[in-house]
Amino acid sequence: MSTPTTNRTRLKSAADRLRFPVVLAYLWVMMTLFGAIVLETLMIYPNVFADPPGSLALAMDFLAVVGPADVFPPFGMACWVLGAVSLLLTIRVREVRWWIALSLIALVVEGIVSMLFFWPRNDVMFVEGLAVHSAEHLIRVAQEFETWHWLSRMTFNSIGAVAVFIGFLRLHRLRVLTARGHCPL
Repeated sequence: MSTPTTNRTRLKSAADRLRFPVVLAYLWVMMTLFGAIVLETLMIYPNVFADPPGSLALAMDFLAVVGPADVFPPFGMACWVLGAVSLLLTIRVREVRWWIALSLIALVVEGIVSMLFFWPRNDVMFVEGLAVHSAEHLIRVAQEFETWHWLSRMTFNSIGAVAVFIGFLRLHRLRVLTARGHCPL
């Protein structure tokens, strides 16, 4: 018959075993997402927004098979889930939890900003286009999108990526010190 103490010990050891690989998975997915956003910002967007509305039409043709809307929402959701699980698994590790929390907060805020600000503008530029909107309106929306992309998406994703990286390094350091018998994890 198991006692509450042995059940807590089993749960604690399961959390201890899962903590490092889950935070590592969160770091990997977050860095992949961050790298994709940097690539999109520096290589794709200059071409997409070079001369709207013509460049928007060209981008729609280029991104007809797979586009950012096909890639970023699943990656973002994976980051949200792994970030939440990472936070739950590190909540008792003071040196790590605030970095994971900061990363998750930045990521959630960026996701909400994307849903509320960027997704409707994506529809205007890449779904409705000139069939619904004037060229002047598309130019204005493209300028808003590009400006706010740098101010919000790049900023929040940079904060999120750096924070999870620092959190992971701190977790790894604690694991090494614990393995050497210098501090309990």
